[in-house]
Amino acid sequence: MALSKELESLKEFHCPEGKCVLSVYLNTDRANQDQQKGEWKIRLKNGLKKLDEYLDSSGNEKQLKNYRKIKTKVEKEITGNQTNLQKSVVIFGSEEGDLWSVHYLQLPVETSFHWENQPVVDQLEALAKQYPKSGIVLTNMDEVTILDTALGEVTDTRTYTFDPETENWSFKDGMGATNAIQSGASHVDKFQQRFEENLNRFYKDMATNIEQMNRDRKWNSVYLVGETEMTRTMESQLRVKVGKSVNKNLSNARPSQVLAQVFK
Repeated sequence: MALSKELESLKEFHCPEGKCVLSVYLNTDRANQDQQKGEWKIRLKNGLKKLDEYLDSSGNEKQLKNYRKIKTKVEKEITGNQTNLQKSVVIFGSEEGDLWSVHYLQLPVETSFHWENQPVVDQLEALAKQYPKSGIVLTNMDEVTILDTALGEVTDTRTYTFDPETENWSFKDGMGATNAIQSGASHVDKFQQRFEENLNRFYKDMATNIEQMNRDRKWNSVYLVGETEMTRTMESQLRVKVGKSVNKNLSNARPSQVLAQVFK
């Protein structure tokens, strides 16, 4: 489940007796100078060790046992996904109620570790205000991909392919948010001249779909990504506010790479 949708349920989660929830915010952004050599590993080790020592000295054997189970799970999760690290990792875990929520975000967080009677979501609430629900539109010659995003995550992906024979856009099913965004340029060459001549009209049709998604999903902003001519043309046809245009062809990029370009 997307983190933005989990936020409310996390706020309602409480331990029946004492403390039982481990909340981890780990900054893994290699763009930071102090992260060039994987310093997050040291911070992860030290942060978890400090909580372990605190619980050990408290004499609460039940909490210590539960904490160590979750701590081991957190360590395995993060070290086992080192190649998938983006700018941060946010984890909430508890032996009570089988709470286990893991998210790799394209947004930085302040590294912190908490053992409390409920998930510590203050940073998430701040990020939700700073990065609300948004739509990212990747424009291409005969294909438009729309990413539904919130809190630096892609929550849904829709791809529309243009058929020059019928001059209509059709929804392309089977596109998951973790797949690479691929160009469908197999028949562009043959019809490229006609498409370019009618770009405004064709994008006007596509703009209707984007505007409908904007209303249905209550986006705070829309971002356009693609070649300059195409983003300008799409913006001219949209009746919604465009927050930013990234004039790069990212048709073959993964969603996380697109997010990095939009929110950098």
